[in-house]
Amino acid sequence: MTNRVKDLRSERGWTQTDLGERLGVSRYAVLAIETGKHRPSLDLAFKIAALFDLTVEGVFDNPHR
Repeated sequence: MTNRVKDLRSERGWTQTDLGERLGVSRYAVLAIETGKHRPSLDLAFKIAALFDLTVEGVFDNPHR
């Protein structure tokens, strides 16, 4: 699964810590999501999408569809 989290975060000038605080997760969780080492829960994926005012599909892409 690929995602745009890093680009979306960077466009806003937020650090990984900033994003983690907004989402209620650690900076390490943000790093793991950005690098594709961790897939967020469905709840967290919706939180991320809502924070960036996008759909889940607008943030996350499953290339194996």
